[in-house]
Amino acid sequence: MHPRVFAAVALAVLMAIAGGPSWAQTTLPSPTGPVVLSITGQIGRTNMPGGAEFDMAMLEDLPQTDMRTFTDWTEGHQIFTGPSLTDLLLAVAAEGSRIKASALNGYAIEIPVSDAAKFGPIVAIRQNGAPMSVRDKGPLWIIYPNEDQDALTPNPNNDKSVWQLRTMELQ
Repeated sequence: MHPRVFAAVALAVLMAIAGGPSWAQTTLPSPTGPVVLSITGQIGRTNMPGGAEFDMAMLEDLPQTDMRTFTDWTEGHQIFTGPSLTDLLLAVAAEGSRIKASALNGYAIEIPVSDAAKFGPIVAIRQNGAPMSVRDKGPLWIIYPNEDQDALTPNPNNDKSVWQLRTMELQ
């Protein structure tokens, strides 16, 4: 098991034993605000029939990761903040091997679950400390690390960097 995945699993188990945040418990809490992300498919922890819904507060309750990186759609280094894909998958007790990630505009792509450990992407909820509007590729954006700012060498994970993320289906 990859060290980052092992650490996240160990943290989830410890938090569950210690009565930590609700995302580490057997069931997820219900959203109290507008739903910004729905996760369905092969998951073991839900808060609605057939899936899990998250409002922004629930995503903010997950451990947060800052990622300083370049994207092909922004200028210079940006700092994105949000839960790691690993932590989000742990929160829903993901059991699938692929994620079908879909955006508000209908864009969809399959992402291997193994990318969570291999590349360490996050589901960004903030860019440079500020929430992201739909106009600015938000409110959720899957961000893969990219240290190379060379415009001639695009990030090989660009197609998986889904902005305006709305749904994830574990397959």
